[in-house]
Amino acid sequence: MNEDITVNADGVEQIALKTYTQKAYLNYSMYVINDRALPHLGDGLKPVQRRIVYAMSELGLKAAAKFKKSARTIGDVIGKFHPHGDSACYEAMVLMAQPFTYRYPLVDGQGNWGSQDDPKSFAAMRYTESRLQAYADVLLGELAQGTVDWKPNFDGTLDEPEVLPARLPNVLLNGGSGIAVGMTTDIPPHNLNEVAKACIHLLDNPKATIEDLCKIIKGPDFPTEAELITPRNEIQELYRTGRGSLKARAIYIKENDEIVITALPYQVSGAKVLEQIALQMQKKKLPMVVDLRDESDHENPTRIIVVPKSNRVDIDLIMSHLFSTTDLEKNYRVNFNMIGLNKRPQVKDIGSLLKEWLQFRTETVRRRLQYRLDKILDRLHLLDGLLIAYLNIDEVIKIVRQEDKPKPALIKKFNLSERQAEAILDLKLRQLAKLEEIRIKAEQKELNTERKTLEQLLGSAARLKSFIKNEIKADAEKFGDPRRTPIVVREESKAFSEVELISTEPVTIVLSDRGWVRAAKGHDVDAATLQYKSGDEFKLAARGKSSQLAIFMDSTGRAYSLPAHSLPSARGQGEPLSGKVNPPSGATFEAVVIGEDDRDILLASDAGYGFVGKIADLISKNRSGKSVLRPPKGGKVLPVLMVDDYKNDLVVAISNEGRMLMFPISELPRLAKGKGNKIISIPTARVADRVEYVVALTVLTAEDTLTIHAGKRHHNLKPTDLQHYRGERGRRGNKLPRGFQNVDRIEVLEKDKIE
Repeated sequence: MNEDITVNADGVEQIALKTYTQKAYLNYSMYVINDRALPHLGDGLKPVQRRIVYAMSELGLKAAAKFKKSARTIGDVIGKFHPHGDSACYEAMVLMAQPFTYRYPLVDGQGNWGSQDDPKSFAAMRYTESRLQAYADVLLGELAQGTVDWKPNFDGTLDEPEVLPARLPNVLLNGGSGIAVGMTTDIPPHNLNEVAKACIHLLDNPKATIEDLCKIIKGPDFPTEAELITPRNEIQELYRTGRGSLKARAIYIKENDEIVITALPYQVSGAKVLEQIALQMQKKKLPMVVDLRDESDHENPTRIIVVPKSNRVDIDLIMSHLFSTTDLEKNYRVNFNMIGLNKRPQVKDIGSLLKEWLQFRTETVRRRLQYRLDKILDRLHLLDGLLIAYLNIDEVIKIVRQEDKPKPALIKKFNLSERQAEAILDLKLRQLAKLEEIRIKAEQKELNTERKTLEQLLGSAARLKSFIKNEIKADAEKFGDPRRTPIVVREESKAFSEVELISTEPVTIVLSDRGWVRAAKGHDVDAATLQYKSGDEFKLAARGKSSQLAIFMDSTGRAYSLPAHSLPSARGQGEPLSGKVNPPSGATFEAVVIGEDDRDILLASDAGYGFVGKIADLISKNRSGKSVLRPPKGGKVLPVLMVDDYKNDLVVAISNEGRMLMFPISELPRLAKGKGNKIISIPTARVADRVEYVVALTVLTAEDTLTIHAGKRHHNLKPTDLQHYRGERGRRGNKLPRGFQNVDRIEVLEKDKIE
C-alpha cells in the first residue's frame, strides 16, 4: 500500500491534503502540457488539431471530395476522439481554415469562416461546409503505411495516431501558440521553400551552424504582407536561443496626397485600427489628420485611407506616430517550445529543431519503406506458392478432389507454408487460365525489382538521405510559394510629443502683481486693461507661441518653466503661479519670458550686475525650478530682456539718482548662470541699504529713440542725443536733464515702428 495512504478504524482510506493536491495538480499540468496546449515537433499539431485532420480523412473529406457540413466533422471528432466542447473544437477547425491565420491552411472552408477584421465572426458549424486542403496530404499521405504508432481513443473502442507522418516540418510552417501550465509556446509561421532548403542543407551538411541556416531561413513569413522590421541580428539571436520577439509594421503608400494603408500586421484587425485612429482624432491628438476612410473590399482586403490636413504635412511623421500608438505596428513573442521526440516539452533553437525533425522524418521514411518491403516479401511468398500450383495444376486439383483435408496434403506435397496453401485453396476456377500464370510471373518480376530498390535504400544511409531530400524537394515544388513578409530595415517609430500635437498659435503670457498667471490668445492684447482680482494689478507680459515654454523668474533668481498651452485662459482671472511651481517661501515672481530655446536674453539685477544667456539656460522640468541669477545682497531681479543682435545691440541702464549709461551689449559676458558682470557702477553698500539701485534697463539698436517718463512728463532721446550717455561698461554714467532724473519707466521707439 502507498505510504501516503492510511486506513482509519472505519476502513476508509485517508490521504494528506498536501499530497493529494500536489499529485492532482501535477497530473493536470502534465495533461495540459502533453495533451492539449503544446504542438508536437513531428507534425506541428496539438491533439485537437490532429484529431480534426484525422477525423476528416476518415470521413473521406480529401481535397478532391465534396464538401460536408462542418457539424458532421465536429460530431465525429468529439464523439470518437476528443471529448471536449464542440464550440472550442469548431473554433480550432476554423483557425485551420483561415488563410489570414494559417500560412498553409489545412482545411478548405465553404461559407462564412470569419474575416481578418473579426476572425471570430464565422458562422455556426451547422451552416458551414468543409473538406481538407491539398496541403493536408503532407500530413496524412503516409498514415496507412505503417509509419506511426497508434493508441486507443478515450473509450478504447478506436485507435488514433499518436502523431501524423508529416513530410515537411509543419511545426515551423504554420507555427502555433498555446498556454500550458507554467509554460507557453509562440511559434511564428515560416516560408515552405526556405524551410525545405534549410532541411536539405542540413542533410548535406549535418554540422551546419545556425548562422548558415539563417542565410536560408531569412525570418518568419506571416500570412499577411506587412513588413517585418526586426533587425537581422535579433532574428538570428531568436533562432539561436529559441526565444525572443518580433516586430511587424503595416505597409502604406502615398496616393493623391492621401495615405493609403495596404497591408496590416499578422492578426491585426482593420476595424480596430480605424477605431484607434478615430479615437485620437476625437481627442484632438491628431490635428494634422482631417479624415479617415475604410475602402477595403473583396479586391483590396486592406485599404485604409488617412487624409492629412494639407500636402505640407510630413506623411512619414504621421505614420511614425501611428505606428507607435496603434496596432499598425505590433510586437510578437516568440518561444519555440514544443513536445519533442522524447515526449517532453523543450524550447529548441532552429538547428536542434530541424535536426530532430529530420531524425523524425528519417525514422518515418524507414518505417514506411520497411512496411512496403514486408508487404512485397509477403506477396512474393504467396506468388511463389501460386506459381507452384499453376506448374502442378493437375496434381493440385487431384489432391483437392480426393483428400478430406487438402490443406495439409498440399503443404506436405509441395513444401508450402500455411498461407501459401490457403491462397491456393482460395483460387477461383477463372484464375486457372494460362494467362494468369503470365500475370503472376510479371508481378513477381515487378515486385522483385521494387524489393531490390527498397533493400538498397534501407541498407544505405546515403541513399536513404538522397531519397528523403528528393521527397522534400518534390513537396516544396508542389506546395511552396514566394515569401509574403518582406524583411526591411526601418527607423524606430516615435509618437508625437505633447508639444508637437499642440497647434502653434500666438499667445500673450500675463503675470499679475500678486503672481497670478494666464495666457491670452494673440499678440494684440492690452494686458493692463484685463480684469484682475481686487487688490491685484497687471505686472508683466510676454509674447510667444502656444507650443513654447513660458519661463518665470522669482525674486531669488530661480527660473521655472511651464508649457504655454497648459496655462489658464485669459477669459478668467488666471490661477496663482505658486500652485503650479514650488518657489522658496516669501519669494515673488519678477520676470516672465517666452521664445525659442536659442534666443539671447539679458538677465540682470537692480544692483547693476548682469549677463547674456539663452532661454534654454532657464528651462527646468523641476517644480522647484533652477537657480540662474544670483543678485547681490539687497539687489532685486529685473525683468528679462530680449536680445536681437548680441554683436550690435546696446544696453541702457538708469539709476534712481538719474544717472544713465549706454554701452554695447557685447561687453557683457555670455553665461548659463551666476551673478554676472557690472553694468553700471553703484556702490555695494548703497544697494544693500536700498539707497541707490537701477530703476530702468533696456536693450535697443543704434537707430532707436528712447523715451524717458518722469511723472507726467516724458523726454525723447534720439540716437544723436544718446551718444552723450555712451561709455564703457561699469561706469557711473551721466546725469539726465533736470526734471527727468526721477525716472518712472522708459520706452524704446523703434525706427520703423512704435511699440
